Amino acid sequence: MDTKKDVSIVKCDTMAEISRANVVVGIKQLKKALRAGRVQTAYFAVDADPAVTEPAAALCDSSAVPVVWVKTMAQLGKACGIDVGASAAATIIST
Repeated sequence: MDTKKDVSIVKCDTMAEISRANVVVGIKQLKKALRAGRVQTAYFAVDADPAVTEPAAALCDSSAVPVVWVKTMAQLGKACGIDVGASAAATIIST
């Protein structure tokens, strides 16, 4: 499955408004939030390992969760307020 051909690439500065209180970072946390039905939008880095991101992106598609592809892991990590790259993140519904 190649979902990267028809996706939009956002710049990190357009994601700067993500509140740390409403974001999860990493594949494991994203999947956990998906299982709980709390994900509003999922973000994946284009330069991350497809073996990691593609199954999670497919899970988002099957759950009707919007997916946004970000150019680099570094940009996604920065947008989430961490000092390292991130392969995946998601904005979540507060409980």
